[in-house]
Amino acid sequence: MEVVRNLDLQRYMGRWYEIASFPSRNQPKDGVDTRATYTLRDDGTVQVLNETWSSGKRGYIEGTAYKANPNSDEAKLKVKFYVPPFLPIIPVVGDYWVLYIDDDYQYALIGQPSRNYLWILCRQNHLDDEIYNALVEKAKDVGYDVSKLRKTPQNDPPPEEQGPQDSKGIWWLKSIFGR
Repeated sequence: MEVVRNLDLQRYMGRWYEIASFPSRNQPKDGVDTRATYTLRDDGTVQVLNETWSSGKRGYIEGTAYKANPNSDEAKLKVKFYVPPFLPIIPVVGDYWVLYIDDDYQYALIGQPSRNYLWILCRQNHLDDEIYNALVEKAKDVGYDVSKLRKTPQNDPPPEEQGPQDSKGIWWLKSIFGR
C-alpha cells in the first residue's frame, strides 16, 4: 500500500475532524463530533488527543505518535495509547499511515496495513461530497472494503474546547462490551 512521502509534520499539526471511519470498538457507537488534535513536541514525536462526545459528555484519550522508521520518508507512523484511560497502564500501539493528503493539508485519508481501520479527516467538520467520494474511491483502490465506512455526525458549530467530562474514561470500558 502506497503512502504519502515527505509529509510535512509541522503542517499536519492541529485539529482534524473525523468525517468518516470504520466503526471501532474503541469508540462509543453513539459518538459524535469526533476529532483529533496533534501537537509536535520538541523531540519530534506528536502528542495525540482524540475526543468524542457521547450522551452530551466528552470522552478522550491521549497518546503519542512517532515515525515507524525514522530514516524513511514514508508517512508511516505508530500511535501509542495507554489504556484504559482512567488507569493508563497497558500500552497499545497501532499503525497510522497517511495514504493521501491534499496539497493544502485540508483533508486526508488515513489507514493501516491490515485494512481494518480507515479514517477520512478534514480541517473543517464537514467535507464536500465530491472530495469525500474521491477519498472513498482512493480507499477502495488500495483494497479497503468501503461498505464498512460510516459518516461521523458533526454538529455545526463544533463543540468548543472540553465540555462536560465522561466519567474518567468509562466510555472506553463500555465500548469493550459493545455499548
